[in-house]
Amino acid sequence: MKYFCILNSPIMSYPKIVLRSGKDQSLRRFHPWVFSGAIKKIYGPAGDGDIVEVFSNQDEYLGTGHYQDGSIAVRVFSFEQVVPDAEFWAMKIRRAWEYRQNAGLTENSDTNAFRLIYAEGDGLPGLIVDFYNGTAVLQAHSIGMHRLRKELTQAMKEILGDRLKAVYDKSSETLPSREAAGATNAYLLGEKSEGDVIENGHRFLIDWETGQKTGFFIDQRDNRALLARYSKNKSVLNTFCYTGGFSVYAGKAGATEVHSVDSSKKAIELTDRNMALNGLENVHQSFASDTFDFLKDKDGRYDVIVLDPPAFAKHVNVKHNAVMGYKRLNAEALAKIRPGGILFTFSCSGVIERHLFFNTIMSAAIVAKRNVRVLHHLGQPPDHPVSIFHPEGEYLKGLVLYVE
Repeated sequence: MKYFCILNSPIMSYPKIVLRSGKDQSLRRFHPWVFSGAIKKIYGPAGDGDIVEVFSNQDEYLGTGHYQDGSIAVRVFSFEQVVPDAEFWAMKIRRAWEYRQNAGLTENSDTNAFRLIYAEGDGLPGLIVDFYNGTAVLQAHSIGMHRLRKELTQAMKEILGDRLKAVYDKSSETLPSREAAGATNAYLLGEKSEGDVIENGHRFLIDWETGQKTGFFIDQRDNRALLARYSKNKSVLNTFCYTGGFSVYAGKAGATEVHSVDSSKKAIELTDRNMALNGLENVHQSFASDTFDFLKDKDGRYDVIVLDPPAFAKHVNVKHNAVMGYKRLNAEALAKIRPGGILFTFSCSGVIERHLFFNTIMSAAIVAKRNVRVLHHLGQPPDHPVSIFHPEGEYLKGLVLYVE
């Protein structure tokens, strides 16, 4: 590689991306994505995962990032010309760690599971890392980040020290198909452990090797704690329960009964194990069933219902179908819940904006012919930070509704 000097610092020469006229405004506002349609010309060989520099049509430097053949062609990780060496990546991870220290997560005796790296929210687009009581589970969504997995592991070890026992790379299901074919999930550091974590004093068994995503939906931690406030002496239904997070909180808060529903038998088994781990077998019953089928004959059965479905829309082209799905699901729950009941309802679809989700739930209430009042607007916790320059990072939306 050739070197040249800017501000008395040696800078490596990378392939150069030049944008079309007028397509540089988003980067000037520090938005970290460059879409393929904004590119005028590429100078030098730029392949998937390569580091590139982005320039305006007037040859002004705008940012440095990873190139990838796709709709999002460049994910920018620096808006200053840098040499992204080991020290650079360690600096990024150190800032993410310090942010979580300030959020009260790293030294919390009641919680030892949290998101350590949240992609664009931490200036590391294409990278997710969840920390489970000593094990960091890494998922790369970009080829560039996946190629850096060893450097990132070394940086985490340097910064977390003895707190970090293992790093598990689980990227084969998040990478583009052309790269995923050659990727194998494996430990980059250490080995498998029990997977027993604590969240707000509640115990959970985490299966990060074969479970969904990284094994646990950490993003609902604060919302689960809120559910506990409404669960005492109540009959609670947790749908799309996965590992039973909401079920455990409801049971520990004094619910008279907790029913967990998921179409996956494996998820139900995990839920049953977590309920038993917290001594809640006597108030709990689980059902391997489709949520719509389960709700059909449950008129007036539950005081509290949780709707936490998987993303109905991952792409804009299925947005309308997703809205119809959310409307139908919520209308069914609103129709069935007891008068005076509380509905916790969520969407984790990034393409469903907060106002659209609200309007969809309003439409569901009209269909159900129930009077509904909003108790809370919910979102994701501090360890899933949303960069003010990248509002797309806000994916989790929720409402807590009082239903008459």
